[in-house]
Amino acid sequence: MDPFCNSPELVVNRIHENNSKEKRVGSKDKQEKVLSKRLQRKFLRLVMNWLAARKRLCPAGVLESRVNGNPGGDDKGHSPGGAYSGDMAALVAIEGTRTSASEAELLEKQEAVFSHLRELGRVIVAYSGGTDSAYLAWAAQHVLGEDAIAITADSASIPASHKRAAEEFARECGFRHQYIATHEFENPEYVRNDKNRCFHCKDELFTRLNEYAAREGYRHIVYGVNADDLGDYRPGQQAAKLHEVEAPLVRAKLSKAEIRELAKRAGLSIWDRPAAACLSSRVPYGTPVTKETIRTIEEGEEFIRALGFRQFRVRFHGELVRIEIAKDELPRALNSDVAEAFTKVFKQLGFLYVTLDLEGYRQGSLNAVLARE
Repeated sequence: MDPFCNSPELVVNRIHENNSKEKRVGSKDKQEKVLSKRLQRKFLRLVMNWLAARKRLCPAGVLESRVNGNPGGDDKGHSPGGAYSGDMAALVAIEGTRTSASEAELLEKQEAVFSHLRELGRVIVAYSGGTDSAYLAWAAQHVLGEDAIAITADSASIPASHKRAAEEFARECGFRHQYIATHEFENPEYVRNDKNRCFHCKDELFTRLNEYAAREGYRHIVYGVNADDLGDYRPGQQAAKLHEVEAPLVRAKLSKAEIRELAKRAGLSIWDRPAAACLSSRVPYGTPVTKETIRTIEEGEEFIRALGFRQFRVRFHGELVRIEIAKDELPRALNSDVAEAFTKVFKQLGFLYVTLDLEGYRQGSLNAVLARE
């Protein structure tokens, strides 16, 4: 297969080759890579050439097979995957990474997680690959060994790069991992995309996991909801309650920042991985979620990731795309060359209007409409 049929990893690798020519500015804790004007223009031409070549050389079904079907694995759900790159962070936003809890308090909470998992016995970890579920999968393997398995939804709404990251971490830690097909796009209630869309997604996932558990002899399903999540609007938690899914991180009263700190102390590479959101979350409530829309969003986000942005979202509004970029990265997005690249790429993806949101990236911005109800 021609390399241009792959994701923009080819372009990202070329960026990394130029790292020695980049300047680093900012504090020790937070350094930002700044390309020179010459390198930036050269890079933008490279990206545009990649896009044009990809359009010419990729068979129409290549991307669809990656997004909709088995992401390259065998009939048992195992997938060869690819290496995790920090560029995956474009899909998510880094949340709190500092905690005021003492070391003793953290270790006490971690032991509470371990103890809970021991009580449950054989478990399935609903594993998305984000920090919370990854830490939980590591904990389950640490305590239960072969009696724990991490299972990831093989869904069109999960970016291919996110799946590769989940696979890479599973290999790093040596825990058992496989995929299970979910069919939420066959459910009209999900496709309708009302404020309960997440319920229908998690209901489908937990239904499939329950079937697997009954077939393979697992006693419980656990998932990575944390104490901070309880204060947010998350219909998926209702599905978890309906299916009696256990939440060890909540029971241990672990916050997001505390989970990151424990993961860091354990030497886990996912300690600073931003919390993931599925691609369907880019579509406003009331606008049907289709696989075609999801593919368009993923292609757009792959492109922005290739430009080196870390925190962003591609928000789908029919003929209009609203691009959210983190405020500290907005100045670069407002550069005329970058703006021109955005315009060309997103118009090729079918959008009539290409807009940049001046409020910048904010998590769950599409939930603003719920406050009016």
